Amino acid sequence: MKSALRIACSRAHLQQVRDFVRNYLNTRPLSEVTVNQVVLAVDEVVANFIIHANGEDETQFLDLTLAFDQHDLNVEIADNGDTIFLPGPTTSPDFHAYIQQGRKGGMGMTLVNRLMDRVEFFTRGNHTVCHLSKHLA
Repeated sequence: MKSALRIACSRAHLQQVRDFVRNYLNTRPLSEVTVNQVVLAVDEVVANFIIHANGEDETQFLDLTLAFDQHDLNVEIADNGDTIFLPGPTTSPDFHAYIQQGRKGGMGMTLVNRLMDRVEFFTRGNHTVCHLSKHLA
């Protein structure tokens, strides 16, 4: 089963994305923890696309596709803006230093990489695509 959603690049649509992902995942007998992990990971990537890749330009949009393949969940988030957005490699940050410095932000993709089994960014034409997958045995 495959499901798709298109949203304008506005933070106002993040709740719609979270609800869409949660409703899709609730069609399977998954733990609440697993559902919450995937919702959080997708929300983080979509927020990055909206804020960093598209500058919250509501004339741009994102396409989100969810699909189960046997025991794997595959998520594709495709940016339709004109800017290529390929985050660099994530490193394990020094959490103690973050807390001491009172830093905010910069931890999202590290979290996504820990929650999902595979995280890939690539280009398709002049658009950026993020593919997330998680094994759901």
